[in-house]
Amino acid sequence: MTQIARRRLLQGAALIPAAGAFVPAAQAACVNPIPAKFDETYDVVVIGSGFAGLTAALAAHEAGAKTAVFEKMAFIGGNSSLSGGMLAVPGSSVQKAQGIKDSPEALEADMERIGLGLGDPAHIRFVCEKASETFEWTKKAIGVEWNENLTGKGGHSASRCMITKQGTGQGIIVPAVAKLKAAGVPIRTGCFMEAVLRDADGRVKGVRIREGYVFGKPGSGKAKTVCARRAVILACGGFGADVRYRKALDPKLGEAFLTTNQPGATADAWREASRIGARIIQADWIQCLPSCSPLEQGMGIATHFASISGSLFGFWLSTLSSSRFVNEFGDRKLCTDAILTVINKGGEALAFSDDDGVKHLETLRPGLFAKMLAAGTVEKFADADALAKAYRMDPAKLRAAIAEYNDNLAKKSDPKFGRRFDKAAKPIGSGPYYVSRMSPKVHHCMGGVATAVNTSVLDVMTDEPIPGLFAAGEFVGGIHGAVRIGACAVMDCLVNGREAGMEAAKSTAWI
Repeated sequence: MTQIARRRLLQGAALIPAAGAFVPAAQAACVNPIPAKFDETYDVVVIGSGFAGLTAALAAHEAGAKTAVFEKMAFIGGNSSLSGGMLAVPGSSVQKAQGIKDSPEALEADMERIGLGLGDPAHIRFVCEKASETFEWTKKAIGVEWNENLTGKGGHSASRCMITKQGTGQGIIVPAVAKLKAAGVPIRTGCFMEAVLRDADGRVKGVRIREGYVFGKPGSGKAKTVCARRAVILACGGFGADVRYRKALDPKLGEAFLTTNQPGATADAWREASRIGARIIQADWIQCLPSCSPLEQGMGIATHFASISGSLFGFWLSTLSSSRFVNEFGDRKLCTDAILTVINKGGEALAFSDDDGVKHLETLRPGLFAKMLAAGTVEKFADADALAKAYRMDPAKLRAAIAEYNDNLAKKSDPKFGRRFDKAAKPIGSGPYYVSRMSPKVHHCMGGVATAVNTSVLDVMTDEPIPGLFAAGEFVGGIHGAVRIGACAVMDCLVNGREAGMEAAKSTAWI
């Protein structure tokens, strides 16, 4: 039996005893009383204010639907507010202008390969084919400004990723919020969605919220019912900060693992979706971000040094061997496993670069490097001897590792690990050098509610769409498979958020 086949078998066996925790039995009370009179009424109700929720609301409004957004936290954006703002766009106008050959089919192949074949081909094809169109829409309809210096990420076969000019996900959130406010679309923070109102006829007809909710205080706020004449869109994100829920799915990811997620990334909406009969798939595929710094809370910023300077224009090294230990362009699971192996053996995993790598970081994410140095999450060393002394490495082996990297770069070949080389990469010089420590943190949930390609949520008992219910973003499973490639989450959120908004707006009103 192959390793992946055995993995799938063990997953199924492991989930059988606890299945009731995540999938309602046929007799479960998934029906809520529908009030004779709602407190508020809209055509489309969006739950969540991250990339998927905001784009869904914009698209629904563009289609003529009276729309409102409800966010449980006191701030707008969810995990998207912490995002690096990097978007993968295969076959984009920017690539064509720069002479880079790429296509939706190429990214589709990358996602299926890295996802170990667990992503649904139709969903993958849809986001890849719609990425370029959606990218142009973000510029025209939202006003997002993109840094057109293309870059790559681990798992991508081409340089197809762009970062917002602002350098973070705020470069998308701020203009999207401004557009919604100008259009009169309310974005209500401190509004916890405690129930999806699914009627006895099977249709979702609204939600019950708690207005004035304070995170961490169950029952806070005033209960209100909100009618969704056409549809509810769940864009509630993942559960990376919910230790209890993630431990039930993957016992390895307990309290010892930090997370890049904001505190509100909990499983409340996942449990509610299960309760009303939504099918949840692949929830135990939980991804860690390998390049995080153990010196920072949450995602931090040093991860960008590791993933740009250290990965694209330098390399990662183990203090145990004073040399490279992994393909820095590998997928996140490969890199996470390799880093944890080094750490578990008592070593440190370091992202390593020189001034040229820092120059490229500054081009892609202006102003961040100075903050990293000031915070001490990136350290500067005059030469190999100084770095080796600080981290108890063998200076001769470290110099040999640098020489080997330069030789591989010249030959565009990496016999040991099979990495590719960025076309702008240059040989590493004699110093100064820069390093950041790396320690993986829980980052992304690949599983979620099952949807049709048009983003309608599927019923666990019938496998048919639940009328009046759509979903987008990290809340949806079956797109990325076992491993998500970097920059594809933003693509997923924007493409499917927009699709959900358009589909919800054209749904037949129930009242």
